[in-house]
Amino acid sequence: MPFPLNLRRSALSAAAAAGAFVLTALPAAATSTPAQIATSKTNGVTYLKSLQAADGSYAGSGLSNEWAFSAFAAAGTAAVDVTPGGDTTKNARTVYRNLLSTSGWPSATPVVTDYERATLNAYAAGIDPARVSASRNLVADLYGYWQTSETGYFGPSANFNGTVFAALALNGAKTQAGQFRIPQALRDAVITRIRANQHNDGGWNYSKAEGNPTQLAATSDIDMTGAAMAALCVSGVPNTDTDIVQAKAFLKSKLVANSGAFNAMFGVNTDSNGWAVSGLNACGINPQTGDFLTSMGKTPVDFLIAQQFNPGGGFKYLPSDTTPSAYASIDGLRAVAGGGFTATPPVPTTPGAPQWVSQGSFTSGTATKLALTVDDGAGGLKVCSVALTPTGSTTTLGAVLDAAVGAATPSGCVTSVTPSSGTGTITALDGKSNSGSNTWKVSIDGSSFTAASRGQSVGVGSTIAVRWGA
Repeated sequence: MPFPLNLRRSALSAAAAAGAFVLTALPAAATSTPAQIATSKTNGVTYLKSLQAADGSYAGSGLSNEWAFSAFAAAGTAAVDVTPGGDTTKNARTVYRNLLSTSGWPSATPVVTDYERATLNAYAAGIDPARVSASRNLVADLYGYWQTSETGYFGPSANFNGTVFAALALNGAKTQAGQFRIPQALRDAVITRIRANQHNDGGWNYSKAEGNPTQLAATSDIDMTGAAMAALCVSGVPNTDTDIVQAKAFLKSKLVANSGAFNAMFGVNTDSNGWAVSGLNACGINPQTGDFLTSMGKTPVDFLIAQQFNPGGGFKYLPSDTTPSAYASIDGLRAVAGGGFTATPPVPTTPGAPQWVSQGSFTSGTATKLALTVDDGAGGLKVCSVALTPTGSTTTLGAVLDAAVGAATPSGCVTSVTPSSGTGTITALDGKSNSGSNTWKVSIDGSSFTAASRGQSVGVGSTIAVRWGA
């Protein structure tokens, strides 16, 4: 096993266009032919459909199969089209959305990777992760794990995978219109931390290495190298970047010539190959040509397809296994299908089913959260989840900033707002005043920054960025 199941399978419970996570078409010279890949996808989808419970669910308590949504999307199957026995009232998307909307989800003691896993899979299922319900905003939930004393980390920095998957979730789960919903300042802060944790051999591990020469000199993990590569690339880092090139070289050094497998920390296995290939996919690096075509004519995709039972469609975890593994089948299918760690949801085939579902407005009197960043223009970045209870179908920027003064996680995101009432222009925030052309500006869901005013309308699930500058 690449690393402990509690780090992997709960998707991490401790752990370019819309195609940032989608590989371009494979060339004719690829070892596994397009026809073989198409067959693998078809059979893999059939197997994943067999994992659906009678109530329509994939996720529940303990180790569940919700990562299937990312694999379905990569393979071109909409989650809303996945039903038990054709019962459309129990389709996988609706059941998952209902689960995420419950107050008891994910548990009494959640961790950041719970929300990252859900963000990636909700997005792939066609659920806007910031607008799951009137009370559930997964992006805001994730923002609440920002580490104020270690800018750029989400969750305890010792569990570095939490920061990697924050980058994957916040950058991969774009708006329904396909644009980044988070500001560049936040993206840059996380990129800096991922770079600082790259080991000397070019890869990464799931634990923190930054500032620790011993850890930086340790051998990297195949799985987390794939995830960290994807995190950088989906954050906008090009695949020609030195750190991506070094990561690519590390993966190449672990290739097994006669099979196309990667020699992972726990030996050759489907999950490690799947994560590595998904990392390459996310970076637009073809895993079937160039550096990843071995001297014996094998590629990582060849290995994955060889791990698949056909026509059953499931993938085995180890080459010696005689039965398929649900989790290995998810990782294997997602990678063979050209996916990274999430994918834009396909257009459904179910009549009348939309590509996306989302909460359209606040419910008056229902407590909710909004994601907020405050950038002082001088290198100071605050990130928080703001708790508030709207009194109407929309709220205002002034109301959000006022709420942030006393109800932000982490605290201290906003300390003061001027003016303190009304609907006019915001002239000062956190004690920093407008000065000439340098003023406080606001962006909603990645829109262009414009002058910030207390009366600015804010809707349910809005990702809010305020910034001081010209």
